[in-house]
Amino acid sequence: MAMVEAAYQHHGLDYRYINCEVPPEKLADAVKGARAMNWAGFNLSIPHKVNVIPFLDGLGESAAVMGAVNCAVLRGGKLIGENTDGKGFLQSLRELIDPAGKSVVMFGAGGAARAIGVELALAGAKHITIVNRDQKRGQTLVDLLNDKTPAHAELALWRGTYRIPADAEVVVNATSIGLYPDVDARLDIDVGSLRKGLVVADVIPNPPRTNLIKDAESRGCRSLDGLGMLVNQGVIGVKYWTGVDVDPNVMKRKLEEIFSA
Repeated sequence: MAMVEAAYQHHGLDYRYINCEVPPEKLADAVKGARAMNWAGFNLSIPHKVNVIPFLDGLGESAAVMGAVNCAVLRGGKLIGENTDGKGFLQSLRELIDPAGKSVVMFGAGGAARAIGVELALAGAKHITIVNRDQKRGQTLVDLLNDKTPAHAELALWRGTYRIPADAEVVVNATSIGLYPDVDARLDIDVGSLRKGLVVADVIPNPPRTNLIKDAESRGCRSLDGLGMLVNQGVIGVKYWTGVDVDPNVMKRKLEEIFSA
């Protein structure tokens, strides 16, 4: 990704970040190749996030809980699987609010929601409501959080316009609603239930200012866009691979340049 290369260049790091297309049947060979070439690590996307686990030497805490890896790191000669999806979100969220002891409402039950839900739970979130249209998928995430983390989770089936509960302190959109090119799309929520002081976060990085973010700000909420989450994922990954804390603003500027092109 261009933002990682931008960080390498800015800090004078003798690393490269390259994209490789790996078909599922070649995944094991690709991991062996990474070992043979002494790679510092690599990122993974769908459909490899789960299937790569048998080819690694271990998992970080949250990756083990969610059963998915998006970042492999060479540590002491061993490839360890991590998941930076939720960690990037958590780092951004903590700039506004500490999730410990808080009540969270999260829309979606896919990969992003799973990663974010697990990180929020491990960070001490007290209660997590998963709002989802598909009952089976939503319940699967709820069961995971209840069985493997200290948090209490429950499912709210998304049937019609959803009203944010009065006791909610953090609201997260972990769906793809509002992602380019469907920039006019809106979450089906009661905008009037977005009250002043509520923290509203959207995982969508493009465009950063989704309709949810605009609606939340118009109601006096504190907002968090998906650009920060994406940048922090990159910062965390580079730290894993190089040991260097890179300047997130370098990555952010590169993304803004790309998204505005």
